[in-house]
Amino acid sequence: MTLHGDTLKNAIGRTRDKWGWFVGLGVVLLILGGVAFGNLFIATVASVYVVGWLMLVAGIIEIMHAFGVKTWGRFFYWLLSGLLYAVAGFFAFDNPLLASAVLTFLLAIALVASGALRAWVGYSHRPERGWGWIVAAGVISVLAGLIIAMGWPVNSLWVLGLFLAIDLIFQGWTFIAVGLALKK
Repeated sequence: MTLHGDTLKNAIGRTRDKWGWFVGLGVVLLILGGVAFGNLFIATVASVYVVGWLMLVAGIIEIMHAFGVKTWGRFFYWLLSGLLYAVAGFFAFDNPLLASAVLTFLLAIALVASGALRAWVGYSHRPERGWGWIVAAGVISVLAGLIIAMGWPVNSLWVLGLFLAIDLIFQGWTFIAVGLALKK
């Protein structure tokens, strides 16, 4: 066996030895997903705070980067961009309910746009196998975006939390499945 093959085999063996950690992490994620489902409003606020932190950190990094560029035009571009990110991050902390409304509306727009694009791509590949699944996925995304947009802004109190809860549950089941597969 080659050196690369031995290294890969060792890595797989070490990962296989940790199967319990995968299952444990999956169980924790499932529990967190259940808690999020039980408290969609709190999960929404938590997701807004995470986005706020990410924007604040990105803003600080861009502001620091601005002082490293050589031309005034680029300096002001990076400085303004960083300031806008940082202000948006502070905005998320200052008024998480309004921020959740903005993020929910942006989510609806993104779902409609990406779903329409996916449906168009699928339809343009009509003669190929599986094109219908791509169109169906696109149509479902468009419908989800329209449903969110029709309930906006009232649904802004729970939509982001619902997406977080669903993601946590799917991630939990995935880690459990991977861990159990590694055990075999």
